Amino acid sequence: MTQIRDIMTKAPVIPVLVVEHIDHAIPLAEALVEGGLPCLEVTLRTDCALDAIRAMKSVDGAIVGAGTVLNERDLAAVERAGAEFVVSPGLTQPLGKAAIASGIPFLPGTANASDIMRGMDMGLTHFKFFPAEASGGLPALKAIAGPFGTVAFCPTGGISAETAPEWLAHPQILCVGGSWVAPKGAPDKSKIVALAQKAAELGA
Repeated sequence: MTQIRDIMTKAPVIPVLVVEHIDHAIPLAEALVEGGLPCLEVTLRTDCALDAIRAMKSVDGAIVGAGTVLNERDLAAVERAGAEFVVSPGLTQPLGKAAIASGIPFLPGTANASDIMRGMDMGLTHFKFFPAEASGGLPALKAIAGPFGTVAFCPTGGISAETAPEWLAHPQILCVGGSWVAPKGAPDKSKIVALAQKAAELGA
């Protein structure tokens, strides 16, 4: 069974995608996978997000997950759409229990020690740190992570190609979430491939 750690260690960056038009989904996924970023987080921020998940799953090599999953209803919808992992901006007991029961790889958002402790009480050890920069950036995460040596993170929110290497140098950070690899609008395939290739090299 795929674990969330498997998803987080496929590449140093998980693209955070806002797909505004369904016809953008496949070329966007193709470009990102070609550039070396196979794990794609499609956020539930647009009307076509679920259809985008279904479409992107047809791209060879793509591992398609859902982001902005807020509750059990969202979880059920993305599972029906075929999402292979789930990312949430926070952690509630109902969502956490439902995700764990479903067996789907789950990356809940945390911003403080209490969030992490709540997750650990549920048996979770891998978390999204969100919103990363607005929550105090890398110094804040270093301070929070200190007491939790067995926990790993994917910081997301405000991270750029320029700042990602500093985040990735921390031993408890397995990957970062980033939107810079997929600029808004119709996909410019060659540009996205180039951005993805540079992002994929960050973990080298």
